[in-house]
Amino acid sequence: MVSFKQLVAQHNPLQPDFVPSLLQSLSLYNLHQSPQAYHFLIKTLLHNRQFHHIPSLLHHLQLQHFQTPEYIFTHLVKFYGNANRIQDAVDIFYRIPQFRCFPSAYSLNALLALLCRSQRGLKLLPQVLLNSLHMNIRLEESTFRLLVCTLCRMNKVAYAIEILQRMLDDGLGVNDKVFSFVLSSVCAEGDLDGEDVIGFWRGLRKLGFSPAMGDYDGVVRFLVKKGRGLDAWDVLNQMKSDGIKPGILSYTMVLNGVTAEGDYILADELFDELLMLGLVPNVYTYKAYIDALCKQNKVEEGIKMVACMEELGCKPNVLIYNTLLRTISKAGEISRARELVKEMKYKGIEMNWVSYTIIIDGLVSNGEILEACALVEEVLHKCIFIKSLTFDEVICGLCQRGLVCKALELLGKMVERSISPGARVWEALLLSSESRPKFHLVNPL
Repeated sequence: MVSFKQLVAQHNPLQPDFVPSLLQSLSLYNLHQSPQAYHFLIKTLLHNRQFHHIPSLLHHLQLQHFQTPEYIFTHLVKFYGNANRIQDAVDIFYRIPQFRCFPSAYSLNALLALLCRSQRGLKLLPQVLLNSLHMNIRLEESTFRLLVCTLCRMNKVAYAIEILQRMLDDGLGVNDKVFSFVLSSVCAEGDLDGEDVIGFWRGLRKLGFSPAMGDYDGVVRFLVKKGRGLDAWDVLNQMKSDGIKPGILSYTMVLNGVTAEGDYILADELFDELLMLGLVPNVYTYKAYIDALCKQNKVEEGIKMVACMEELGCKPNVLIYNTLLRTISKAGEISRARELVKEMKYKGIEMNWVSYTIIIDGLVSNGEILEACALVEEVLHKCIFIKSLTFDEVICGLCQRGLVCKALELLGKMVERSISPGARVWEALLLSSESRPKFHLVNPL
């Protein structure tokens, strides 16, 4: 006796009459046309990407008398989605009741997940939801969660929050994963201010949200970016009150935040606190604390901190040295800045464009134009990008000292690197050429 799968194997899906020929063979061999048989045929056609046979097969399936399982259509919807045949997926979903099948949130969620993956699908989403109500499909918690996450991805956070509230009002369970996703979406909103997020954060807590460390860090990061370091410190304290030990990332972000707000005493306390908790500062933590010291003009303490971090096995990077260089250069201590640059080279720390800009600007401010010019040439040789304003300052400085030839030479090197000088450079060069003495040869009598 020939089995169903053997019979299918004897027919080539690439043949135009595959479906009618196969179904006729089933009748000849008295093989039962069950839902499982149709599902196997559909999977065979989809595997061979013979989509043009699907309508014919579905037509025969529609003529049967058995109740068709929903998973067959869910499989079709998912496969159409993977093949980017969105409209076919929507059409087959609408046709489910024609096959003596009662659609549920199971097939609806499969279609929604597909539609949420593209802008084209999102445009179809409202109509699909409306039609699903006419199809008597009961929206379940999983459907609401899917919609909330989708709206957040679309930056429609206000609508997501409204659905979230409806879920809670209707007694539907909302797990912390959904809360967390909505919170992260709110924090990603660029046009919100700190007050909005703080209010939303408190509202979620009242709704029963139990945030994890990642949720706290997301709020802290947002508040620090918005210049609300002290509010970020409050969130850090909430984390501790809830029995969650903050990590070094949390402390580093808050340290940056309170330093930016000018609360250096609190910055000192935070650094001492994290050490007492046994946390190991990383290079960014040290950078934040050294920045706080430098803003208090405690440069020597900052330099000592670099030595301390090295003793503890944490190597300083160019960001830390830039922090020190910026403070020292602003104070006009060029000789001290030179020493730090030598120290960087000795330790194998490469200067970046910020380092060069700080040093060059410091040299120009202190009248060390030739040394600044040498550094600019070094920058051009290394193909390091720095703002053209820095180049302009050096060229103008050379012109003011009558070193026009040197200025023109530097200008030529800039042009070779496709760096466009500003208007000040041309003005300085013109003024210098006009002020140069002109000698006229007198013909002898």
